[in-house]
Amino acid sequence: MTITVASPLDAAAPAIPTIASNGTGIANLPNQRHKIVAKNGANFTIMVCGESGVGKTTFVNTLFTSTIKEPKNLGRRRHNKNPSKTVQIQITKAELEEKMFKVKLSIIDTPGFGDYVNNRHSWLPIVDFLDDQHENYMRQEQQPSRAGAVDMRVHACLYFIKPTGHTLSPLDIECMKRLGSRVNLIPVIAKADTLTPADLAKFKQNIREVIAAQEIQVYSCPVESEDETTTKRNVNMMAAMPFAIIGSTEDVVTTDGRKVKGREYSWGVAEVENDYHCDFRKLRSLLVRSHMLDLITTTEEIHYENYRQAQMETRKFGAPRPEPENPKFKEEEEDLKERFTKEVQQQETRFRLWEQRLLKERDNLHGELSQQNDKIRELQTELDNYFYNQRDSPRNARR
Repeated sequence: MTITVASPLDAAAPAIPTIASNGTGIANLPNQRHKIVAKNGANFTIMVCGESGVGKTTFVNTLFTSTIKEPKNLGRRRHNKNPSKTVQIQITKAELEEKMFKVKLSIIDTPGFGDYVNNRHSWLPIVDFLDDQHENYMRQEQQPSRAGAVDMRVHACLYFIKPTGHTLSPLDIECMKRLGSRVNLIPVIAKADTLTPADLAKFKQNIREVIAAQEIQVYSCPVESEDETTTKRNVNMMAAMPFAIIGSTEDVVTTDGRKVKGREYSWGVAEVENDYHCDFRKLRSLLVRSHMLDLITTTEEIHYENYRQAQMETRKFGAPRPEPENPKFKEEEEDLKERFTKEVQQQETRFRLWEQRLLKERDNLHGELSQQNDKIRELQTELDNYFYNQRDSPRNARR
């Protein structure tokens, strides 16, 4: 064993005491950590966000090779006479086990998002849910006893983009802007088998350009690694973003007799786990096999810390979070004010017209009255003249 210690009296020696050892057991710390993680398991929360019918449920079941979420009956929902007009939050929990390692999985779905004619502010329930999870966890940390704390912070948000072949819609841009600053945002092109390879490549490039132009924050995994193979894999993984995926839980047989997960068409089979057909394997590797820990760590050290720091700077310790001003209600209030102002102006205009009409009628009546008075005076004069003439006539004088 070799021990090198810098003297505390030597002010010019900046070196930190180092210990070189071959037998103290420091190298076993990763093994100890592995045992702790294997014993306690892990919590992992994924949010799937996108319009109905883009394959969110199918993708989740395909990703974990089990029926975690039951498929929705879109026909019954389409014929529902009183559909909900708000975005809902649905939570599905499951426990997965592989090689004696358990993961408590939570899937957050957002039914109703983007399904209506007016989708203005439809992202508010999603953003509020993300902030509420950070708030709940922060308040649990402030309690004297933190045993049994519930952690529902979202570690990854998969934003499903409709395969239009053009670019992101205004709703996509506004929603992704607000999600990217709160969660690890991963854009996903749904139903990639509906686009040709050329159209898909152009669609991806358009999405990347919009993301860069609008400064939308998306998740980027660590690329550099000591292993050259891992570095190359990470580079290829990030180059595929936004990930184009195909979801299917059905087994189909290819022309060469292989049994695979995919979708069968008249021209052939679109395979889920074929890198030439879609990016499903790359996305699965990012979420589960290679970067799950980084997603959890990024949520803890960046997104949660940003929220915690912002809240601690604006309020006292233990104080409740001030309710944010809802822009939807503010717009409704401004709309009501504008409508009220217009109504008042219309009533004032009607009142002025009515007043002018009354004044005109009054003037007309005064004019007619004056004319009648003039006629009465003329008649009175004629009557007086007639009376005087009759009195002064010779016949009346003889009588």
